[in-house]
Amino acid sequence: MIYLDNAASTQIHQDVLDAMLPYLKEQYGNPSSIHHYGRLAHKAIEKARRQIALLINADSSEILFTSGGTESNITALYGISGKNPHSTIITSSIEHDAITEPCKKLEKDGFHVIYLPVDNYGLVDTAVLKNTISNNTISNNTCLVSIMFGNNEVGTIEPISEIVRLCNEHNVLFHTDAVQAVGKISIDVKNLGVDLLSISSHKINGPKGVGALYIRKGIVIDPLMLGGGQEHGLRSGTENVANIVGFGKACEIAKAQLSENISHMENLRDNLISNVLREIPGVTLNGHPKNRLSNNAHFTFLGVAGEDLIIKLDEYGIAASTGSACSMHTQKASHVLQAMGFSHEQITGSLRLTVGLFNNSQEIDETVYILKIIIDELRLVSPFKEKYRFLSKT
Repeated sequence: MIYLDNAASTQIHQDVLDAMLPYLKEQYGNPSSIHHYGRLAHKAIEKARRQIALLINADSSEILFTSGGTESNITALYGISGKNPHSTIITSSIEHDAITEPCKKLEKDGFHVIYLPVDNYGLVDTAVLKNTISNNTISNNTCLVSIMFGNNEVGTIEPISEIVRLCNEHNVLFHTDAVQAVGKISIDVKNLGVDLLSISSHKINGPKGVGALYIRKGIVIDPLMLGGGQEHGLRSGTENVANIVGFGKACEIAKAQLSENISHMENLRDNLISNVLREIPGVTLNGHPKNRLSNNAHFTFLGVAGEDLIIKLDEYGIAASTGSACSMHTQKASHVLQAMGFSHEQITGSLRLTVGLFNNSQEIDETVYILKIIIDELRLVSPFKEKYRFLSKT
């Protein structure tokens, strides 16, 4: 198999697995217990907290453990809005469902949610944001701006520094869903000035089911889970020690090898993009051509249905996707591509290929070779075959 769906999940690193095993076997204490076993577990959690903080240049006290990116996003949204009832939240029209669905619920609960438009690259227009939060009626009542760092479908990186500056000018808190960005680009929360930032372990070669929310020191949020008071009272419940340890180790590896990993992924991504565009007719690259995540390549193949393409690729041993794995079960058209102004036909023919640490150049070459074969086959039986017959070799 050639695995090119690393935006959905990544292969766990062997060093991460090795770090986790003791906490699945002999070191099984509850971190809230004061005896030897409990102290060992607690110490392991605090080490992981430091490892995660170092990756984004935060203080360890600013790291809150969660079950993953979704919970981190919801904690940020509900944690801030809970202290600001019936206020305004500003977000973008291309956020992950882990932002848009909670926002829909908040709207039902009396909050005003503004969804900023994006251009054909998927970029938020900072001038529109400035006008939105500068409006007196809104700015006096805006509790949070939440804009993702890098888009999970098309890979476009948003102008976070400028967005933070605008938020600071109006004393509005800023949250970013950085699930796809952490480990793919260098992120320094102190330099950026973000207030809250979401991370997920399984996107950076760690285990599934664990993530973190960075909460800048001094920001107070409402807890979502009450009980025994774990995580400084912000998330009660016995911690998943083994997964937290694995998450910490994954962040340690990502920090130590960040430049090397980014270069590796960018080289594979750029080769993939250039070869696909050169070898296959009737294809376009989606998302920003330069300001994009180091591992993301997103295409539209005219005259091809993306789901058929995924099935054929799988038959050839290549794992890919049309977009967010988290929303595939709903079988709905990509709201990201819709917001970018894509037609139904363009959305239908979309394909996301995302590389990772364990991919190599031979896999990229083989993928392009197989894609050429599959695209030609599918165009022959496409409902649009007459329209795109000139693209076929037959």
